[in-house]
Amino acid sequence: MFIRNETFYSFRKNYPIISGLIVIHFLLFLWINLSLWTNGLIPLGRTVLQWGVGNNGAVAAGEYWRLITPIFLHQGTGHVLFNSFSLILFGPALEKMLGKPKFITVYLATGILANIATFLLTGPFYTHLGASGAIFGLFGVYLYMVINRKDLIDAANAQIITVILVIGVIMTFINPGINIIAHLFGLIAGAVIAPLFLKKARPFYMHTFEPAKNGEVTFNPNRWRKRRIMPTRTIFRFIGWIFLFLVIAGIISRLF
Repeated sequence: MFIRNETFYSFRKNYPIISGLIVIHFLLFLWINLSLWTNGLIPLGRTVLQWGVGNNGAVAAGEYWRLITPIFLHQGTGHVLFNSFSLILFGPALEKMLGKPKFITVYLATGILANIATFLLTGPFYTHLGASGAIFGLFGVYLYMVINRKDLIDAANAQIITVILVIGVIMTFINPGINIIAHLFGLIAGAVIAPLFLKKARPFYMHTFEPAKNGEVTFNPNRWRKRRIMPTRTIFRFIGWIFLFLVIAGIISRLF
């Protein structure tokens, strides 16, 4: 469910919404930063940042688009890498389970609700940008599945998402410069709206399927009782790779 083994071509073909979001992340990131690095030689980069960043004072003055545009904007290298990497790992399963229209609706809705909470609960001069609120919204959907829809996620992947979620919440409070309100309310929003979008959802990953007698692939709803738990070594290896990525992203963000 969360361990990717597709080729670049198959990933782009199977998960067009995720692929499109990542392309938008990096195009806007490069546009903004190249404009800043070249002192304005790349046109409109500064304008995109100035008019797209979340700004509570501007929202209060009626610039309500700023509740949406920050979801697509990143300025720090580590920030855009981390959010895009998170989408690659945790977005595909939901894009397939929900379908493209529902997935993008959940993504945008949780991101907007996180930004509304930021506007209401932080100061008038607070500014922010990034897709973290929407990504935590996806985590909220998974959290609801772990608690209430065990027919959609097996015990092994539930272990992974629980550990990652705990790490994400801890890092939210430890790392400086994090929009804590967006992370927490994105998570809550995802869990709250999940029942509305998971009514007709079907399980995704092949590890949760077993061959039927007629040769077709069917879902086994009783696999939780069988305690098919992923080996601890595999879980720690997966988490270790995530930590390594975070370290590399942090180093890169400091260099650039």
